[in-house]
Amino acid sequence: MTTGRPQGTGLLEVDGLTAGYGAAPVLHDVDLTVGAGRIVAVLGANGAGKTTLLRTISGLLPAAAGRITFDGVDLRGVKVERMVRHGIAHVPEGRGVVTELTVDENLRLGNLWRRRPKKRGGLDEIYDLFPALAGRKNHLGHQLSGGERQMLAIGRALAARPRLLLLDEPSLGLAPKLTAQILGLLRDLRDRTGLAVLLVEQNVRSALSIADEGVVLNLGRIAARERADKLAGDADLRHAYLGF
Repeated sequence: MTTGRPQGTGLLEVDGLTAGYGAAPVLHDVDLTVGAGRIVAVLGANGAGKTTLLRTISGLLPAAAGRITFDGVDLRGVKVERMVRHGIAHVPEGRGVVTELTVDENLRLGNLWRRRPKKRGGLDEIYDLFPALAGRKNHLGHQLSGGERQMLAIGRALAARPRLLLLDEPSLGLAPKLTAQILGLLRDLRDRTGLAVLLVEQNVRSALSIADEGVVLNLGRIAARERADKLAGDADLRHAYLGF
């Protein structure tokens, strides 16, 4: 089990990150690396700081200390709406879609956030990834099932053509079959396009099955950092921090 600083240079580099809400830090001196074409799963109990980590990287929360760089660019002070143009897309917990817009309008919104927005053809790729959405193009967000909304949220993020996807609890409330489909898609995108993914996921077994590396947070600190297959096989660590 490794708990020291991550080795090597990554697309995303988080160094000594401390962040939280108001005067109460949630994250303490967190170091993290995500390389291009890699999936890193962030694991831990409720309250460990997983969502806070994603929100701080994406600019929704300010960092109290530390440094976040993406492809060598310091992200401190970068506005949230500019993150996508830097190549970072964040899908928050709760399937955030614009419920008053149609499926097609939601996807077009994601497409507009690209560095070089495409016309109609750019969305065909998303419908190919999520065939279930193709037949629901004109349905409003609030008319979709939970699974369809999750697909739409991820599809809208992918329409922006990110190099790094921050994904928070994609399986929450979904059937196991749909969870497997979504996680399998992430693995395929990593392999085909070189997409990097920082994944927060409650389904530890599923997350580690597609991840290259796992990072365990405990009370806002890195408790373990290891190759995903080794982490999945470490019974003592799983019992201590992951509950299985």
